[in-house]
Amino acid sequence: MGLEELYKYLRWRMDPEDKRAVERFHRIVEVFEKLKDSKLISGSRVLDICAGTGIAGVALAKVLNAKKLTVLDVRREDLDKVEKWMEVAGIDVEVEKIVGDAKKVGELVEEHDVAVLFGLTMPHFNAFDAVKLFAGVASILSENGVFILEETDRVYGIMYLVGYKDFLVETKGKDYTLISVHEGYDPVKGVFKRTYYKLPGFEKVSEEEHRLWDLASQLALGSIFFKDYKLISKSEHGVEGVSHLVYLRIPRKDVAETIYTAFLDKD
Repeated sequence: MGLEELYKYLRWRMDPEDKRAVERFHRIVEVFEKLKDSKLISGSRVLDICAGTGIAGVALAKVLNAKKLTVLDVRREDLDKVEKWMEVAGIDVEVEKIVGDAKKVGELVEEHDVAVLFGLTMPHFNAFDAVKLFAGVASILSENGVFILEETDRVYGIMYLVGYKDFLVETKGKDYTLISVHEGYDPVKGVFKRTYYKLPGFEKVSEEEHRLWDLASQLALGSIFFKDYKLISKSEHGVEGVSHLVYLRIPRKDVAETIYTAFLDKD
């Protein structure tokens, strides 16, 4: 059990055969075009972390006319759809597919100019994992490299606006419903533990730990590893269907490499 099993049922709009996913792709392209026009992104080497099918990475590669695209994810089946996204985008770029853990990005990936983490993915990283992720990304970016995360504020959105739910319907498929149940909280890692079940039958799908990140914490963490950091809100970029952007630029490579190496020594 794990993320690979969970995402068989918890499907984001990232399949190139899904019309809604194609609409989302064009919205992501629009956001990146605005960032390029504002001179916030440039370069020819694109890295898509927790890429899934590569929807965001291909969108960025299209906008930057990139020479190389690297897609990193634990799910090989999803990565194999990246070529279909390139057909949708009308581009032909050198692609490297890496099946691996994003926390090991500093070991798995060579230097890139822009890295993206799209799809509101940060809950998969506990407090310590996030430090390793940010350090790893900063260590492999070029001198003026940029790291962009599509994110939301879960402290405000979940804890205040909605309220944390012990039992939650996550999604409904054609012949199943996926639910999650609260199983506890780890105060050291800062994660909520939830178990996912498929109905009917109450079939256990996966046990997961989620960190409900707020935006301020991500920006503060980013400020350690990058000289420039800011939030580009949904209202600022103005593209419906794309969330807030945590924008980080100019990696502090000495800091990143020191901290990343310290984590490696503990592994």
